Amino acid sequence: MLGATFAAMLMLVLLRLRWRLWCTNAALGYAAVALGQGTVESPWQERLREPFAHTFSVVARDSASGEMGVAVQSHWFSVGTVVSWAEAGVGVVATQSFVNKSFGPRGLALMRQGWSAQEALDSLLRGDAGRAVRQVALLDAQGRVAVHTGENCIAYACHAAGVQYSVQANMMLGPDVCSAMQQALETSRGRPLAERLLLALEAAQAAGGDFRGQQSAALLVVRGQRTDAPWDDRLLDLRVDDHPTPIAELRRLYTVHLAYEHMNRGDYYVEINDMRSAMREYSAARRLLPQQVELQFWTALTLANVGQMDAALPIFADVFRQEPIWKITLPRLRAAGLITFSETDMERILRQ
Repeated sequence: MLGATFAAMLMLVLLRLRWRLWCTNAALGYAAVALGQGTVESPWQERLREPFAHTFSVVARDSASGEMGVAVQSHWFSVGTVVSWAEAGVGVVATQSFVNKSFGPRGLALMRQGWSAQEALDSLLRGDAGRAVRQVALLDAQGRVAVHTGENCIAYACHAAGVQYSVQANMMLGPDVCSAMQQALETSRGRPLAERLLLALEAAQAAGGDFRGQQSAALLVVRGQRTDAPWDDRLLDLRVDDHPTPIAELRRLYTVHLAYEHMNRGDYYVEINDMRSAMREYSAARRLLPQQVELQFWTALTLANVGQMDAALPIFADVFRQEPIWKITLPRLRAAGLITFSETDMERILRQ
């Protein structure tokens, strides 16, 4: 209760400070106009147009696959649209604290030209009047990292860089958030990159996290190399814009993503007539997401279409028991040419 009261009081102070600064700078601007000097804009005026994203984040690269990713959590709405930026074959950027959103696309543009993460960061900060309140991390396609925490970032503020990763945080409840994220990354080597990024967020929250609490989170992973199909180069893009426990919700969405990945691989194995592998993938999807009846329906339909009716019938029976509406779907799929089994088998299925 005391922590919540303190956080509310601090936020009120910050909002009042922003208002007073706005009023002061507005007055200066009006005075300048009255004196015929045009408008005057201070660094604080510029900063007031920038979004808050006091937060913790992680950027990392998988040394085996080359995949790169960024994950973030904040007590701010839709943090993923502000902080996290990534491009396959180029790198990733996390820009936070008093956010300069241009650091995302500009940082990627510089790394796309061959600049290292450090060279790109130096260039971004060189002309930035607000660099004292910026926190930004860049990681390039070679795994080089660069990170900056301005001296006026709100405590607790920290960053820590390791081999092909960087963690950074500001406005934290305690001083241990960065070390907790770093430990999570170090002890999870060998796991999929998205899993490691999630573990880092979970570790940060367990260490206290943002002292204002939680609101939004995001997880973005891209390929290590650009391909001829850029629409497939973004491997994972999950966002929780407003939720009481966004990291837990992000974990749930990641599990859903994995289940559908198993379904997609199962469909591929059916196409090449490797039914044993297909069933292994379909079973994995159902274990991850047993409550998703639709996944079970398409599994049964695929089995029926390839002549595995004995395996399909009990799954159909379970589907119809949970959601009878799927019985209506079968004739419609027949009309669309998506069913290859006979009318006799259709009747067997509908009797389930």
